[in-house]
Amino acid sequence: MRKSGKWILSMLLWTWGGTMYFLLEVLYKTCRGAPERISWTMLVLAVILCIPVERAGSELPWECPLWLQALACSALVTVVELAAGLILNVWLDLGVWDYSRLPFNILGQVCPQFMAIWWALCMAFIPLFDWMRYAVAGGERPYYKRRR
Repeated sequence: MRKSGKWILSMLLWTWGGTMYFLLEVLYKTCRGAPERISWTMLVLAVILCIPVERAGSELPWECPLWLQALACSALVTVVELAAGLILNVWLDLGVWDYSRLPFNILGQVCPQFMAIWWALCMAFIPLFDWMRYAVAGGERPYYKRRR
């Protein structure tokens, strides 16, 4: 596959992943009785956050354990979530999310509990992206253990 085709595939994966996350967010907020907290900004943020998750699976060597890839991605997601939260929730007062009632939160925008959720989602999305990329572009079959 040509380089331009690989980038188009990556952008499609980012869009797919962001949309899937956004739909989970819509379902969660609707089931919790807070549909007014659903914001289009979450779709944009979710697509942006899929970039490092997809790139980790694409660029890191197979010998890098999946849990470590997911940990690095969840840390990055948490940093970006903090920045986005400070802009969207604190500065623009959109009230998209509020973790202020959770222990160890930082300004109500991030907390360890949601970092753990991001880790679990990254554990699922990294292999999904890898297998989708493999199905479309071929290359080396995804694996997550050191080959002997």
